[in-house]
Amino acid sequence: MKNTTALLAAAAILWLNPARGQTLDKLKLHNVRAESATYRGKQAIHISEMPGGGQGESLAIVDGPGFQDGAIEADLAGAPGAGAIEAARGFIGIAFRVQPEARKFELFYLRPTNGRAEDQLRRNHSTQYVSFPDWPWERTRKETPGLYESYADLESGAWTKVKITVSGAKARLFVNNAEQPCLMVNDLKLAPAPGTIALWIGPGTEGYFANLHVLPQR
Repeated sequence: MKNTTALLAAAAILWLNPARGQTLDKLKLHNVRAESATYRGKQAIHISEMPGGGQGESLAIVDGPGFQDGAIEADLAGAPGAGAIEAARGFIGIAFRVQPEARKFELFYLRPTNGRAEDQLRRNHSTQYVSFPDWPWERTRKETPGLYESYADLESGAWTKVKITVSGAKARLFVNNAEQPCLMVNDLKLAPAPGTIALWIGPGTEGYFANLHVLPQR
């Protein structure tokens, strides 16, 4: 990986004021609605599902330069929406290397209601890596139990700072300014290729996103 100075100098996207609509103009929506909002003291983008949304393909693609390797930082807040099924967890995350038509992408996401659950097994499923279309969470959990999930201290509806670093076939997820990743992936399922970044929510989620920074490696 190139040095940190080069990485920081390549900052591609910085959301300064979603309330003015700059960010909404940069979004291409797939099975979601998006609107500017103020949420828990932050100017944010509110993402919610369209009726009959896709099977894990509910996302808002951010228009901008291609991203293959580098770092992504954002503040996320997810919680089950009104009328969500009992299994809803407030699923919320960031997709990367998103290919045209949003049918192939890598994804780290959170299950905020699991972070402080009284069930230890649920806590172990607080963070998740998946790869669409071939490696949804059901397959990763069945074929490689525990390898692509981990614990992180999360709270439903609260702002959570995430950082994702990507290099070749490796990616790391950091939560709330931790020095060490809570989840490491050494075998990303898609071949490394330029793509886009997207805001992602899962079934039954009301999601908020703020302070997105994309720092591509050059």
